[in-house]
Amino acid sequence: MFRGTFTALVTPFRNGEIDVSAFENLIEKQIAAGITGIVAIGTTGESPTLSHEEREQLIGLAVATANKRCLV
Repeated sequence: MFRGTFTALVTPFRNGEIDVSAFENLIEKQIAAGITGIVAIGTTGESPTLSHEEREQLIGLAVATANKRCLV
């Protein structure tokens, strides 16, 4: 069982493409606020509308950006 606070992240877009910089900034702000973990690509993060490649991209970005500083 997980304990602590987890934030369900939105997936930011710019001109129809994933806004990588904005996504990384969202993660950094959550870590700075002391979050226990983040939830990437849930229903809040547009999961049903993303392609398989976009989901893989966002998961990779989340793991790399968190860099073991919070759960993903």
